[in-house]
Amino acid sequence: MAVPQLDPAKLQLVQDLEIEMMSDMYNRLVGACHRKCIPVKYHEPELGKGESVCLDRCVAKYLDVHERIGKKLSNMSQGEAEDLTKMNLPEKK
Repeated sequence: MAVPQLDPAKLQLVQDLEIEMMSDMYNRLVGACHRKCIPVKYHEPELGKGESVCLDRCVAKYLDVHERIGKKLSNMSQGEAEDLTKMNLPEKK
């Protein structure tokens, strides 16, 4: 099956959307993990060991969930596309 070629304008739009989605995911990850792992009042200029471990785990969990949700949505949209294809096929007699 051949991969359809996108014209440059559509390709640029897809790339811009991908950058926007990744930027949004990064900003949400930073906000969520910062709130969870770093106290509001900074006691020292560097991260403590507990804060570093918390951030590592938080980021890993966030990315894992993000990947799982992406796969689930991809499978759902693929299933919907297959259902639409089946509905559009002429019936065999």
